[in-house]
Order: sequence, then structure tokens, then C-alpha cells
Amino acid sequence: MNSRTLDTSPTAGPTTALDAASACWLKTLDRLERTTVADPAIRALQRGIRSLPLGGMRDLLRGRLLGHPVHPVLVQVPIGCWLSASVIDFVPGTHHATTTLTAVGLAGVAPAAVAGWVDWADLPPEHARVGLVHAASNVFAVACYTASLAARLRGRSARGRLWALSGMTAVAVSGALGGHVAYRQAVGTHAAT
Repeated sequence: MNSRTLDTSPTAGPTTALDAASACWLKTLDRLERTTVADPAIRALQRGIRSLPLGGMRDLLRGRLLGHPVHPVLVQVPIGCWLSASVIDFVPGTHHATTTLTAVGLAGVAPAAVAGWVDWADLPPEHARVGLVHAASNVFAVACYTASLAARLRGRSARGRLWALSGMTAVAVSGALGGHVAYRQAVGTHAAT
């Protein structure tokens, strides 16, 4: 397997537009990890989530039976449904299928979100900061897909597709943020400093 480390030092200089975008993204994430403006709210929210009387459900939500967090498994339902809807959205005669996929994706959000919040409550500050932005992006995605479903149910499929496109963009950003949190947590190092 060929793996490459992106050198974001000032002397290295990006070699392509993709390298430049990657360097910018990593620097933005690094700044987000270091900003402390939301820390009081984060600590309070984490304490509140940890104090919920979940009993054995907490272990289930954290994925103890699987040996790894269950949140990444559960997000496959909304992401898979919404991505599938995006693919078939432009196939004639698939209005009912895209509406159904959008609705099923929305139904799958709650379990994934609950598992994500339970995991997030135990993250260290730098990961929790990025995780909070990940959650905010997810809220935006859910709002877009809710608007998409409402438009589709009213027969406004073009508007539904536009809302879905906005939602899929938010899902992509959210996935990149979530992947960053998981990777940073797993390796415990900073790739962009």
C-alpha cells in the first residue's frame, strides 16, 4: 500500500490545487481544535450527557459488544439512503423511491445521533470541539433533508433535489469532520501543526 504524508510546512509549498486545499482544510481543523471559545458549553453538555441514566444502554450505544463504536455503523443508514436517493434522483420515474429513501434516511438519524452524542461526551477537549462542529453540520443536513422530503411530498421534486444536494454537501463536510475526530483520537497526533 502506498501512503503519502502531506508536508504542510511553509517551506514545502503545495504542489497541486488538491494539496493546497488539503493543507487549508488541515490548518482550519487545527485552529478549530485549539479554539477554546465554546469550552464552557462543551464541558456542561458533556457532563449532562454523561449524567443521563442510561444504564446498560450506554455500553450498547458505545458499541462495547462490537468492540468498537457503534456510531459509524449506524450512520450508514442515513448516509446510504441519502446517497442512493441522490444517485437515482435524476432517473425518470423514481420519485417514489427517492422520497422513500429520503424518509428512511431521516428515520435512521436518531439512533446514529444518540450513539454519537454518547461517544462525544467522553472526548477530550480538542476532539470535542471538532465533534461539536460535526454535530452542527449534521443538524444542517437533517434540516435540508427534512425540507427535501416536504418538497417531494408536495410534488416539488426539483426543489426536493436542491435541498437534497445541500444536505449531501453538509453530510460530506460532516463525514470529513467525523473522520478527523476518529482518526485524531485513534492516533493521538496532529497531522497539521
